[in-house]
Amino acid sequence: MRTVAVVGASLAGLSAARSLRKQGYDGRLVVIGDELHRPYDRPPLSKEFLAGTIGEAELVLETDDEDLRAEWLLGVRATGLDRTNRAVRLDDGREVRADGIVVATGAAACTLPGSEGLAGVHVLRTVDDARSLRDGLAGGGRLVVIGGGFVGAEVASTAYALGLDVTVVEAAPTPLAGPLGETMGAIVSALHADHGVRLLCGVGVKGLSGERRVDAVLLEDGRSVPADIVVIGVGARPCVEWLEGSGIELDNGVKCGADGRTSLAGVVAVGDCANWYDPRAGVHRRVEHWTGARERPDAAVATLLAGGAVEPGVPRPPYFWSDQYGVKIQFAGHAAGADSVTIEEGTADERNVLAVYRRAGQPVAALGMNQPRLFTRWRKQLARTTS
Repeated sequence: MRTVAVVGASLAGLSAARSLRKQGYDGRLVVIGDELHRPYDRPPLSKEFLAGTIGEAELVLETDDEDLRAEWLLGVRATGLDRTNRAVRLDDGREVRADGIVVATGAAACTLPGSEGLAGVHVLRTVDDARSLRDGLAGGGRLVVIGGGFVGAEVASTAYALGLDVTVVEAAPTPLAGPLGETMGAIVSALHADHGVRLLCGVGVKGLSGERRVDAVLLEDGRSVPADIVVIGVGARPCVEWLEGSGIELDNGVKCGADGRTSLAGVVAVGDCANWYDPRAGVHRRVEHWTGARERPDAAVATLLAGGAVEPGVPRPPYFWSDQYGVKIQFAGHAAGADSVTIEEGTADERNVLAVYRRAGQPVAALGMNQPRLFTRWRKQLARTTS
């Protein structure tokens, strides 16, 4: 291959570029990113960066002496892929022709209808989002977080520590039931109540009120929650619209094999936009976690450089972590499909549990709350037993 284009300049794209050089690719390397920023770390955006304890310099992912010999095209967005000419079309009119393409365009934060242009309403996906939200929180007041997922919970935790009055609104009866299951989702989300954060579950949001600036969140049951600041944390959608009509199969992102290969030869996908096949469960899964964006590009790049001739391996069980109210939460595997979950160590009341999820007696996932040593052992065991 003479030219490889990496479309996406966040962690997954940077990891792919690094892997290309590590695996011996010495040709032209073009990295395309729609943000003006060089690659940066996203997990701290809802925690340390939002709290003001670290700055943008600490988010940088590249080392001072790192040289990938890449051409960086930043502040431009991919708008299409010409499969005939193998060219990535950009919104500034340019085209980048490439023999191999890594799709790493990530995901974008979902919003609510009617929230556009209303001051005081935020999403949190990029460093620019985080900077704007941090400025808003500095004024104090009443914060309403719409969505009780991990990002919403971390924002609530950070805002609570900054002294704001915080309310979390979650449409599901139990927050985090999707990734953690109902039992452990209830235990983890109880951290809100432990710290005096109001949690409203089982009710959807009808809309927002306010003329130029938000002043309340309107719930579907008729209640109104006063708000000076609103954070919408209702998930993210994969950024794959630019691939429509390219011949690449799309299904909840870019549909991939177990090694990132797509339906179009010479194109692989990684990161939040990639819907990889999970050979353990026999289904496709889109893994939106830091560890997946860091680890999976190695396999995808190996497939790309070998022209698809390598046999796909089994990806490690997905892993993610979250820091909320001083509690370290770690999770590995998949809770979906588990038929039991047991607390092996600690107690739910003290929020220091190590829980194991099993299916037909076999461990398929583990959750730790302030149990880093035991969790690490279970994570290693899961990697062995599910490979």
